[in-house]
Amino acid sequence: MVKDITFGQYYPSKSALHNMDARMKLVLTFAMIVCIFLCHNFFSLGVMALFTVIAVIFSRVPVKMLLKSIKPVLVILIFTAVLNIFYTKGGETYFTLFNKISITEKGVNTAVFTMIRIVVLVVLSSLLTYTTTPTMLTDALERLLSPLKVFHIKVHTLAMMMTLALRFIPTLIEEIDRIMNAQKARGADLETGGLIKRAKALIPIFIPLMVSSFRRAYELAFAMTCRCYTGGDGRTRMKQMKLGYRDFIALLICLISLAGIIVLNRFFIKII
Repeated sequence: MVKDITFGQYYPSKSALHNMDARMKLVLTFAMIVCIFLCHNFFSLGVMALFTVIAVIFSRVPVKMLLKSIKPVLVILIFTAVLNIFYTKGGETYFTLFNKISITEKGVNTAVFTMIRIVVLVVLSSLLTYTTTPTMLTDALERLLSPLKVFHIKVHTLAMMMTLALRFIPTLIEEIDRIMNAQKARGADLETGGLIKRAKALIPIFIPLMVSSFRRAYELAFAMTCRCYTGGDGRTRMKQMKLGYRDFIALLICLISLAGIIVLNRFFIKII
């Protein structure tokens, strides 16, 4: 179901990751995403997988929520795996279909490697929103993008737009699920038929969704205006961001992981 998508939601808890500085979490998340694409064999990717497991343990986010975050990309995982299995050649040939399509050792290794990489990427990205409130995420983005003020870029407005877009993903998902249930109650068939028929069945969903989204945006803008919101000029913050020992420990772990990835990439066979 659409409501099973949990990307963009915040999970309240008192964990080590929740207590970290939001700026450090943002920087380390992007750094670890880069490290994922630096992995070229199973050993270096195993380091990233181990780092992800440790992060999940310290975040205290239920595994069920993380599995829900992976669910929307299952189609991409399967599609990518099939392409790699049948179109990547090299190594030992396991078997051949119709004397044309062959499944080789390199194709299977590449498919498994790519699937693990995507899963690790999704889980790490989801942990950022699960452990950081939208307010702290906005403040962190604004602080990190503050050097752009030299070029007269409205950093606060940019950070607010990005955070609001992320914040309303769960709201839009709930809205889609509500509209789909309403259409099904009126006799709409959304789950049977060919691809073209299903695409046409989605039109009665997208139209009320767009109307609802514009109405929600107008209401939000009106509420911000009524509360005298004027942007970041002269704005103060109730909670001040400070780097603590947890942040430096996490930074040290990330640096060790990066060093391990570089060493393992050098001494073991490259997969991708």
